[in-house]
Amino acid sequence: MKNHSTYRRDFLIKSGALLGAGLVANPFSLFAEKKTWTVGEIMDTFISQVPNAPFEQTVDTIKVGSRDTVVTGVVTTMFTTMEIIQKAIELKANLIIPHEPTFFSGQDETDYLQEDPVFRAKYDLMEKNGITLWRNHDYVHRMTDDGVRVGVVEDLDWEEYYTPGSRILTIPKTDLRGLINHIKTKLGVPAMRYVGDLNQPCSKVLLLPGAVGGRLQITQIMEQRPDVLVCGESNEWETPEYVRAANEIGMKLSMIEIGHSASEEGGSEFVKNWLNKHMPGLPVFHIPSGNSLQVF
Repeated sequence: MKNHSTYRRDFLIKSGALLGAGLVANPFSLFAEKKTWTVGEIMDTFISQVPNAPFEQTVDTIKVGSRDTVVTGVVTTMFTTMEIIQKAIELKANLIIPHEPTFFSGQDETDYLQEDPVFRAKYDLMEKNGITLWRNHDYVHRMTDDGVRVGVVEDLDWEEYYTPGSRILTIPKTDLRGLINHIKTKLGVPAMRYVGDLNQPCSKVLLLPGAVGGRLQITQIMEQRPDVLVCGESNEWETPEYVRAANEIGMKLSMIEIGHSASEEGGSEFVKNWLNKHMPGLPVFHIPSGNSLQVF
């Protein structure tokens, strides 16, 4: 399985080469469309498969564009960066489905940003090019089996160790150093933070992608007693300090912090695969957005 950085590089090179050579005015024309879909139809079909949906309170709303837009192609990603928008335009894809906020806050509040050049650059570029943006965060997490966790498990090549619906995986015994190297390789992460002894044996993994909060992380550690917590991120005064204190009293417990983006990117790939299955003929691409924070 290719890691995200390799996939992203190959995708950008191949699509750029096609466009640059003028061989394909619209790369999506290589696919035979069996049906046209509107944004609303795609949303409603996905939501219909989520237990107890639609939700009265959700961040999963259209941020730019309209339900009535006839979709020419879809890009799924974690964050809607300017680069992602530009690639969608080049590919004639007019629906972007990110997992995380586009406008810098959990609820995508924009009232205070209306005159800000950064907000206007992103919003206006999508509006000018007829792009609709529908965030899919709550619904993919609340499927019968969390779609984000399923996607991450697949990216880590841990399917055979995964019990649907469970946050616990029992992987072949390794040490913390080996586990970190495995995750770095599979997810294309150059570096990650950890707490614990690099030589500690690890087999029972508590997998909590994203930023679920320190209280949930700690209560799950208390309940599940894993060898290691693998998470997206955590406030430094919460779970990392709990794990450090656990080591100080002699407990064998470790924590690996992947970074929020890399820890949930598999969820956006899951959405891409779901669209391929349920909207056959609709051109869909998953483009990893990468992490805004670099390692020096």
